[in-house]
Amino acid sequence: MLDPVTRTLHRSAGQHGPVMLMYHAVLPGKDTPAWPWAVSMRRFRDQLDFLVAEGYATPTMAELAATPANRWTGRVAVITFDDGYVDNLAACEELLKRGMRASWFLVSGSIGSEPAWPADGRPDGRLLNAGELREMRAAGMEIGSHTVNHVRLTETDDARLQQELNGSRAALEDVLGAAVTSFAYPYGASDERCVDAVKQAGYVAACTTHTGWALRDNDPYRLRRLTVFNHDTLGRFARKLAFASHAVGWADLLRYAQHRVRNRSR
Repeated sequence: MLDPVTRTLHRSAGQHGPVMLMYHAVLPGKDTPAWPWAVSMRRFRDQLDFLVAEGYATPTMAELAATPANRWTGRVAVITFDDGYVDNLAACEELLKRGMRASWFLVSGSIGSEPAWPADGRPDGRLLNAGELREMRAAGMEIGSHTVNHVRLTETDDARLQQELNGSRAALEDVLGAAVTSFAYPYGASDERCVDAVKQAGYVAACTTHTGWALRDNDPYRLRRLTVFNHDTLGRFARKLAFASHAVGWADLLRYAQHRVRNRSR
């Protein structure tokens, strides 16, 4: 249940266009995971149920990018997952139960094995394997690229940059037997050189970790996302949807209200 203030604030959700949500891991049970980028299955289910109850459409990122911005009406939330942890299979099942879809961005060099990039407290275990990815795609989910090795593209030279982009796309297309056109920048790290390289590699859309309405920049290679963190209650989740921001604590909202009052009094 939402508190009355959050319920009132959420009534305006959807008026400024689609939002994109970024998940990583969804862990069993109801306890709050230690890793900031993981959520409990209980909270994940509650979040999905809220989206359904509030009338959100959940297209894939490719569909979002391919549709003119003025064609998106009502409430739209693109659900995305980065990295491709095997616990995402249970999350996929929950989405399918509700007739929802999502986009997954896979680190191709670690498909079916434990992540090869440095650990930061992430969940133990492997990434999704080739068979699982094919099944997910057949069920209506989108599979996109997150590079070969989960590197910060802004710190690579041109040759490595092309290898990470082209190699990942080629490997995923080989696994899926279908085109891969969507990309997510690892760590959200990008610059003009990276954006140009993503275009040259044949992707048609890419997402960042910058907050805001998904289409705010009017650029399919700079789509904005909201991170869903381990500590996000359903109230915080709803307020993120309403404001397209992470700054949705009560102190943040008080400052926002005071700012609006000052502006009106001028």
